[in-house]
Amino acid sequence: MLKEFKNFLIKGNVVDMAVGFIFGAAFATVVKSLVSNIIMPPVGLLLGNVDFSSLFIPLDGKEYVSLADLDKAGAPAIKLGVFANDVISFVILGFVMFMMIKGYAKISPKETPPATTKACPECAMSIPLEAKKCPHCLTQQGI
Repeated sequence: MLKEFKNFLIKGNVVDMAVGFIFGAAFATVVKSLVSNIIMPPVGLLLGNVDFSSLFIPLDGKEYVSLADLDKAGAPAIKLGVFANDVISFVILGFVMFMMIKGYAKISPKETPPATTKACPECAMSIPLEAKKCPHCLTQQGI
């Protein structure tokens, strides 16, 4: 069983999957930074100097100046801004992954299905591989 487990771990699929997870986590961090630091500040400016990351509704009925103060107090809250940033990050990440998969599909080699017919050497008509006699010219096929 140990040998089977070792073979499973060193197969290309498991290694490729691990690399994919690592790359995906790093890419998600970059996308989150893009949304938080590049996209949301201009959107907030266009909507009247709103800082989306600090939009929250405290559930304990108290007033908090910032999200940091809320977190420091450990108060429950609905963090609308954090959620908006995460949704935008998810949409961007999904779009980029869609484009990468679409590009990969274009450049990856296409698998050709196995041949099911052959050409008759006498009349050049297409006949099934298993044919013993050509139905077009009645020539005996290589038996």
